[in-house]
Amino acid sequence: MGVHSFEEEAVSPVPPAKLFKATVHDSDEITPKIIPVIQSIEIVEGNGGPGTIKKITAVEDGKSSYVLNKVDAIDEASYTYEYSIIGGTGFQESLEKVSFKTKLEAAADGGSKVKITVTFHTKGDAPLTEEIQQDVKQKSVGIFKGIEGYILTNP
Repeated sequence: MGVHSFEEEAVSPVPPAKLFKATVHDSDEITPKIIPVIQSIEIVEGNGGPGTIKKITAVEDGKSSYVLNKVDAIDEASYTYEYSIIGGTGFQESLEKVSFKTKLEAAADGGSKVKITVTFHTKGDAPLTEEIQQDVKQKSVGIFKGIEGYILTNP
């Protein structure tokens, strides 16, 4: 299995506690409202904490697909959330899983500093293409920015 990682850092005007609540606890309700292709997010196993598996169903270009996300860790005290995409019809066959670690910290202006680490685990010797990396990055940043925008317009 190959392992490939990248990190992204960003800032947000939203305070970390509020941003963490929205991205971790409220995102199942918010995301389908702000990302039109996402039809639903449902828990298929677990209670929302570590070990929980969520099914995210999307319709793009008239085609329905889904991915399965597994919650790996939630640390309320340090505003850290970890989850992995582990399968589904909308998941690249060359990948074993894609893991995300998001950490929020207070910024001097009252907002948040955001650090996201994405780790791709490929099957066997499968290469990780730039196209797959960019697709995952674009979608994850899009969801994050969408939730941030929702918070700012719906305080």
